[in-house]
Amino acid sequence: MSDIFVRFWGVRGSIPTPGPRTRRYGGNTSCVEVRVDDTLLIFDAGTGLRELGVHLMRGAPKSLTVHLFLSHPHWDHIQGFPFFGPAYAKNTTLYVYGPKGDDKNYQLLSGQMSNAYFPVRFSDLGAKILSRSFAGASVTIDDVKVTSFGQKHPGGSMGFRVEHDGRSVVFATDSELDQLLVDPDIVTRDASALRELPDELVQAVQNADLLVADAQYTDAEYAQKVGWGHPRATTVVDLAAQAGVRRLALTHHDPMHGDRDVDMIVLECVERAEGHGVELEVFAAREGVTLKV
Repeated sequence: MSDIFVRFWGVRGSIPTPGPRTRRYGGNTSCVEVRVDDTLLIFDAGTGLRELGVHLMRGAPKSLTVHLFLSHPHWDHIQGFPFFGPAYAKNTTLYVYGPKGDDKNYQLLSGQMSNAYFPVRFSDLGAKILSRSFAGASVTIDDVKVTSFGQKHPGGSMGFRVEHDGRSVVFATDSELDQLLVDPDIVTRDASALRELPDELVQAVQNADLLVADAQYTDAEYAQKVGWGHPRATTVVDLAAQAGVRRLALTHHDPMHGDRDVDMIVLECVERAEGHGVELEVFAAREGVTLKV
């Protein structure tokens, strides 16, 4: 039985935020590596993708196969692609799975590499790049199954469930869960009560061994950010509690949040999980950390 290894290369939302305030959790935007034996999956192509590419090129075999899954084309989720070293190597085969049709998936990545924005054109890349439309679908790569599901976000986004040997990891960033509450008024009636989410969303993350989820806002911040496409961190805890998730990694940290702010969000989320009486390990995703599932 092979383990699933999950490594965080970028955990920030919206815009890269390097500096002393974000040193511990990291400032690169969204990028997560998932490995099962020699099968390499990458979820999102934020600025963390650059350092992942450097890592891959250091120990690159004679040929490299990469499966890149894009949740959506907002800039913080694709801006690392022009700096992804393996995309320039002729021994790389890169499969890109995105929410649009095959040609449009190319356009999502190539548009930011036009001459107006970048000195190297997409057509000049050395890798063999194959695009796959993936919205609402599933694919099996070797013996790893990846299933996509829709999320609430301006312009739309996809979450992904990875399954292998009875274990599962779910990647669900840029999802405004609070816009999907079965009873939206429960937040004002009883802030501590469990916020019920729709069955189809709960099923998408049901019994996940690890849920990596967008947790950008505090309760107070969300009141000013309704419709921006991101949830209260505490609502993510409620989803995990309903779905029987075992471990919850909070990610897509707000660019205004320093390390201490993220620490406080984690504490609030741990208390909420305890208040629901569920066995749920809650922590913040941190750049460079590898988890075994």
